[in-house]
Amino acid sequence: MSSDTRSARVCVTNAKGGTGKTTIAINVAGALNERGRDVLFVDLDPQGNATEGLGLLDAYDRAPPTFFDVLTDHRQRDRAGELVVEHGEMDVLPSNIDLLQAEHELTIADLVARVKDDPELAVDPSALASLGINVTPESVSGPHALDVLDEALAGIEDEYDYVIIDSPPFYGKLTDTGIYAAQHILVPALTEATSERAIELLIDQMAALEGQTGITVETMGVVANRVEKTNEDRQMLAWLNEVFDEFPVWEVRKRVALQRAFKAGKSVFAADEQVDMADVFLDIAAAFDERFGFASDSTHEVTHD
Repeated sequence: MSSDTRSARVCVTNAKGGTGKTTIAINVAGALNERGRDVLFVDLDPQGNATEGLGLLDAYDRAPPTFFDVLTDHRQRDRAGELVVEHGEMDVLPSNIDLLQAEHELTIADLVARVKDDPELAVDPSALASLGINVTPESVSGPHALDVLDEALAGIEDEYDYVIIDSPPFYGKLTDTGIYAAQHILVPALTEATSERAIELLIDQMAALEGQTGITVETMGVVANRVEKTNEDRQMLAWLNEVFDEFPVWEVRKRVALQRAFKAGKSVFAADEQVDMADVFLDIAAAFDERFGFASDSTHEVTHD
């Protein structure tokens, strides 16, 4: 286990869509499993791309209680373990179609927390709570309501070395709850000019979240994804290395095999074919192990060509 008392948690996050965030998250989890780690994969995206990519569509459509209830109803927060589904490489806390309502619910909960924490606002918490489904003034305590995933994981994480959280591809309360629970982020980015603004917004978002909650968010590194051999790619890699000069920047080249593995419901490590990018994900997993205190007892030797 990690040297910390709880499992090591990492949130894979970038609000820009199309970065391959979910593919990266699944393959990092697969690489950790390859190194002998017990992994819980949390699909926090209401669209359920990871749940689908791991072959668990039935879980996405299951009847309540669902992940939505665990996050928004304090009376059901301890039921997260009932939702966990086994996968060949990792356990999965799947997304569910009901999560489409979670952003609204968590926003109301956070507003209730703020008005309860600041009486000078002179707003009736009950009036705000009436706009939600599961939120009540009694269910919210503290200056914010971003700790719901943290609380849900606390009851099940003892079984795992790692919790990998795949966040939604947008900024909002769901993403904030994922980052708050993990307090460590891995940032996927495309090597194209539009990524600059997305990275700048991410940095601003982390600063705002830290200011609101008092936590410190640690960047584990950046994954430059779908890298090709163009001038724009080279320029963006240079920019990413400059902006994240204190952190590793891993390069994942564009490979059809990654998408084939995704469509097969598994990481590249469980796929029937070899792909050179597997070593990159093993490098990421090795860096995680070193950061969280697993490096000395790894069961998998990482080799490089």
